[in-house]
Amino acid sequence: MPKEFIRKTKENKPVIAICYDFDKTLSPDDMQAQGYIQSVGYEVESFWKESNGLAEKNDMDQNLAYMFTMIQKARGKFVFNRKALMDYGAQVKLFPGVETWFKRIKEYGKNKGVIVEHYIISSGLKEMIEGTKVAKEFEKIYASSFYYDNDGIALWPAQVINYTSKTQFLFRIEKGTLDVNDSGVNDYFAPEDIRIPFRNMIYIGDSDTDIPCMKLVNSYSGHSIGVYNPETKDKRKVYKMMEDNRIKYYVPADYTEDSELDRLVRTIIDTTVSNEKLMAIHYRNKQEQAKHNEKVDNQECKEKEKLIMDLENSNSFKQTHSIISKLKKIENWTPDEKLQLKLIVEKNKQVSYIKDDEDVKNFYSSIDG
Repeated sequence: MPKEFIRKTKENKPVIAICYDFDKTLSPDDMQAQGYIQSVGYEVESFWKESNGLAEKNDMDQNLAYMFTMIQKARGKFVFNRKALMDYGAQVKLFPGVETWFKRIKEYGKNKGVIVEHYIISSGLKEMIEGTKVAKEFEKIYASSFYYDNDGIALWPAQVINYTSKTQFLFRIEKGTLDVNDSGVNDYFAPEDIRIPFRNMIYIGDSDTDIPCMKLVNSYSGHSIGVYNPETKDKRKVYKMMEDNRIKYYVPADYTEDSELDRLVRTIIDTTVSNEKLMAIHYRNKQEQAKHNEKVDNQECKEKEKLIMDLENSNSFKQTHSIISKLKKIENWTPDEKLQLKLIVEKNKQVSYIKDDEDVKNFYSSIDG
């Protein structure tokens, strides 16, 4: 039997998804460079040079190359399993305020009447992120990961996420189809049934690898934020992303309370609360209009409705005579339609001024009969 996937469904209040890259977004450096690379006897620059060279020489995805290199370099030094990777993850440093950020922002959203959820979309290693202090704060961690044999040894990539494939996970978050193998992500959802529309997404990243996600979120009225290291204050990347219209805002990667980022995200939440009230009215109006269309279910009814509106909006005597000639061909009028036609005579001067013309008079006499 095919697996039944657990899906998140539409909530009774708006949901905001904050999606994060990890390396240099939540942490000051690449996660592999904070313990693992040193443990296999490499300098950080040398490791990446070898890994990227492998990718270039073999037309290989750079993320596959670094995962392969990690397995190779660990041989004879330590058992390369999930626990080892999680232990390295526990050594990963986080930017100021990250440890308290997630609960604080969720609480702020709750007080404003919205649900805030946090997601990771990273080319880094899922197992290492799962070893960090904040792993349990995320609804889902989308990151590259390994397949392990029966002895728990990493053998092969199970998931590889690069900068272009990151975007698929935004669609999963949008529809609540979070499992990576759930084909329901391709199903059609009516706009009012979407769990987290893109307009309610915030994407926080630091570099070119985040651009496809940022561009996607921006194009559907969501919010993209570029962050830079608050210690080095190097803004070159965020300046470039702003110039290229990849991000809407940039701030230091300082997650402490009342920081620039904290105030910015709270402002976005406030704006979302107001906007969702408007969207709720819009969807109610759309539903009412759709129900009305269901009633107007045959061509004659649609034609009558159109002609009544045309008469109501007529702006010349010539146009009025033309519409009357079409109205005369219709024999069956409901009491409500007759009332609408009579009210038009009172309200539209282009009709009332010629109500005694033979064709207009005859038509109105016929609907009075």
